[in-house]
Formats: sequence, structure tokens, C-alpha cells
Amino acid sequence: MKKLLALLLATVMTMSLLTACGSSETAAEAGNEETQAEVGNEEADAEAGNEEAQADAEANVEEAAEAAALSDGVLTVGTNAEFPPFEYVDDNGEPDGFDIALIKAIGEKLGVEVEVENMEFASLVSSIGSKIDVAIAGMTVTEERQQSVDFSDAYYEAVQYVILPADSEIATAQDLEGKTIGVQLGTTGDFIATDDIADTTVNQYNKGVDAVNDLINGRVDCVIIDKNPALVFASKFEGQLIALDGAQFDFGTEEYAIALPKGDTALTEQINAALEEIKADGTFDELVKTYIEAE
Repeated sequence: MKKLLALLLATVMTMSLLTACGSSETAAEAGNEETQAEVGNEEADAEAGNEEAQADAEANVEEAAEAAALSDGVLTVGTNAEFPPFEYVDDNGEPDGFDIALIKAIGEKLGVEVEVENMEFASLVSSIGSKIDVAIAGMTVTEERQQSVDFSDAYYEAVQYVILPADSEIATAQDLEGKTIGVQLGTTGDFIATDDIADTTVNQYNKGVDAVNDLINGRVDCVIIDKNPALVFASKFEGQLIALDGAQFDFGTEEYAIALPKGDTALTEQINAALEEIKADGTFDELVKTYIEAE
């Protein structure tokens, strides 16, 4: 009997020890899980903190870039006021036209004053970032220019026209071969006449109107220039000159955009945002009616 009681007692003690050990292990496991959870939370908090700090840093960098681009409250704009109706000199001797009105509207959206510098077209790209902040001058986006500057979103689609004497027999691209062609230096018309038409003699001018004057005086056979200025020049010499759509000469379309400093993404984003807002609120359409459709 004593042996039986002793055996029962031993069994009970063993079970108690096992239960205690199991409880200890469970508590330990729970403690470990709680510790791991706390570590995980700390890591998540740290990661969130790092992301927030990185976002703050990026915001600070962007803010600094924006401040650097327009820190003086002035946007200095280069143009060539020899390209009506996009840019020309008004009766007060000041640059005016569609492009000038557009960049001033953009400046108003950005909260800065716009100062316009009238200069030779061929000097505009090389002056960006030094003499001027940006350039707007009926400038076509080309791969060559994109090596030196960035561009805003396109704001106008254009095509080249051919201005001819009213009695000219030139009517096709082949008819242009071997002719003396007047162009404005550094423009798309210049590139077409120089690179795409065989056996031409290309006379380059700083001003489109000088090429037209030489056409009137018989020094060139035609002038290649963008549609809108071509129509303006032809209307001023009605009866003497005609302007033909470049489509019949197999000229493609092109896009005008604002030339910007290479790599200045902050300024590009600001100008694109202002341009988008101007298009959305009807300002852009009003400028087109005033300066382009009225011509």
C-alpha cells in the first residue's frame, strides 16, 4: 500500500513539473513573440521615419531648385521679334505677339515678372542659362536642340510655307531643286533648304523680313518660313507674293515649345503646370484669337 501511495505521489509530482515546464516554455514563447513584435514595430517605425525624412529631403531639394530658378522674382526671356504674329516689335518699340503674351501669362501664373530680351534667333539656345532663363520664339523642338536645352510641353503645331512671287511656276518639291532660297538663320526653313533640297543656294538672314525683301527684289527665288509669318508677309505684299502650304512640298509638321535650361526639371514642371492651367482656363484660346486668327 505504501508503495502504491509513493508511486502515485511521484506521478503527481512529475505531472506538476511537466505542467510547470510547459507553462514556462509557453510564457517564454509568448515573451519571444512579443519581443519580436516590438522589434518589428520599431523597425516599421524606423522605416516610416526614414521614408518621411527622405520625402522631406526631396521636398527641400525641389523647393531649393524652384527658389534658385526664380529666386529674384524675374523670368528673363529671350526672343527674336522678327517672326509675326508670334513675335514682333510693336508701335512702342517693344516685343509683342502671341509668344510674348503667352510667356507673360505664364509668368503671371508663376507669380514672377517677365522681362523680354530681343536678340538674334541663332543666339537664343546658347544664351539660355547665362544671359536669359528661357527662350520663346516660335522655336521648333528638334533632336539637335535637345542636346543643349530641354523643352516645355508643345504649345503649337506648325508647318513650313513657301513664299513665292505671284507669277512663279514653282509648285512642287522638285521645282525647288537648284533654286536660290531665302531663309531665316537657324530656323526649320534653313534646315530644310540646306539639308533636304538638292543643289540649292541658301541665303541666310537674321530677320525673316530681310529674306522677303530680297524676294521682292529678285535676289532669291523663294523664301521658306513658318506658316503664320508667311501668311503675314504675303498679305503685306498682296498681288506681289503668294504663300503656298508646305504640304504640297512634302514638308512635315513641327511643334513649338519653350526652350529651358538643360536638366532644370523644377522649372520645366512649373512652366508646364502654368501652361496647362492657361489652356484649361481659356486664356490660351483667347491669345490664339487675338494674335493668330485675327491675322
